[in-house]
Amino acid sequence: LCEMIKEKCDVPDLPLSDFTGEVIRAYEVYLKTEKDLCQNTLIRYMKALKKITNRCIANDWIHKDPFAGIKVRTVQTNPTFLTLDELHIIYRRHFDGVLDVVRDMFVMAAFTGLAFIDISNLKREHVVEDNDGNMWIRKPRQKTDIVQNIPLLDIPKAILKKYEDNQKAAEKGTLLPVPCNQVMNRYLKEIGNICEIDKVLTTHVARHTYATVCLSQGVRIENVSKMLGHTSIKMTQHYARVLDSSIMEDMQNIREVMAGDLFSKKKRERKIKQ
Repeated sequence: LCEMIKEKCDVPDLPLSDFTGEVIRAYEVYLKTEKDLCQNTLIRYMKALKKITNRCIANDWIHKDPFAGIKVRTVQTNPTFLTLDELHIIYRRHFDGVLDVVRDMFVMAAFTGLAFIDISNLKREHVVEDNDGNMWIRKPRQKTDIVQNIPLLDIPKAILKKYEDNQKAAEKGTLLPVPCNQVMNRYLKEIGNICEIDKVLTTHVARHTYATVCLSQGVRIENVSKMLGHTSIKMTQHYARVLDSSIMEDMQNIREVMAGDLFSKKKRERKIKQ
């Protein structure tokens, strides 16, 4: 916003009295053209600015809402996710060095649904055992502070076992030696190419994958939402994408019922004709 004011208004700053709808519209255009932001990222900046103008209105620093008549809408996106087959291809592939570590961190996230920051900050106290001997990850999500309850499957257990004596993780006080996000995303692209997966892999693809696979395998959306640490079911629906295979499974029963009804109808018609 400071850059835009200096470039477009040719002043170092603007008083609140000059902060009008015209400035807001210029800011929106600036984000689109000069900063080349996509629509949903642009809206995050606009929402942040609107919080400030709302505070100004609440304190009577300005008397007219500069956002009046201005509406910015998000666009529906289709997040990238992996199928179980693709995930197993990555897990079973042999890698060395940093690629091996990056692959393990990605698979860990894909089998737990943890976001990158939560994988990075996973500590020993977050892994607990219940009365039946089942292992769980119980950790407040960094973004929302909502506790995630995630049952540990065999593959995540094996990954935790693999790195239990890792020196880098021990120095950080965490369970896993997670590289920075930029390094993860850079090497994930290389892993995708090696495994011949025609999708752009990022750390967040793992979280999309967990939600989608869970729902496609019949896990209730309420449980998926709890494991992901979401504040509402709507957020979970945004992440989850039902696979075609599960649609066909659900429709198979309908196909048989409809075919049976059609057969019965034809049989009744033949009897009437006789």
